Amino acid sequence: MSDVENYMKVEFEGISENERLARMLVSAFVVTFNPTLEELEDVKTATSEAVTNCIIHGYEQLGGPIEMTMEKKGQELFLQVADYGIGICDVEKAMEPLFTTKPQLDRSGMGFTFMEAFMDEVKVHSVKGKGTVVHMKKIFGSTCKRV
Repeated sequence: MSDVENYMKVEFEGISENERLARMLVSAFVVTFNPTLEELEDVKTATSEAVTNCIIHGYEQLGGPIEMTMEKKGQELFLQVADYGIGICDVEKAMEPLFTTKPQLDRSGMGFTFMEAFMDEVKVHSVKGKGTVVHMKKIFGSTCKRV
């Protein structure tokens, strides 16, 4: 028997106004963890960063499907944000603080850094021309590694 207590999968268009939708959906899902305000804000911020990366970098602001999956296992949240956009050539480089491929759009290059700071685990898988999947884990009741 699976240890997944709850599960949600949603798909929405990769446009900027749906970043707020993603924050709202993850907030509603996370309420069952009885999170602190800090934990809730951490998850919302990490979600915003992942979705914004899909919109700005994955689809270059032209839209496309974003899938967000959430699983609850005990006090652990497993959050996955995926796009089918252009992909990332060098994931390691993209995850370096201050690295951005869109300086003309005033992108700070801190998206992955924030995700890593606010979540307990972040893994990124990407295939050029096929898209990117960001896997994140948050353990509620633990202390997160802040920058």
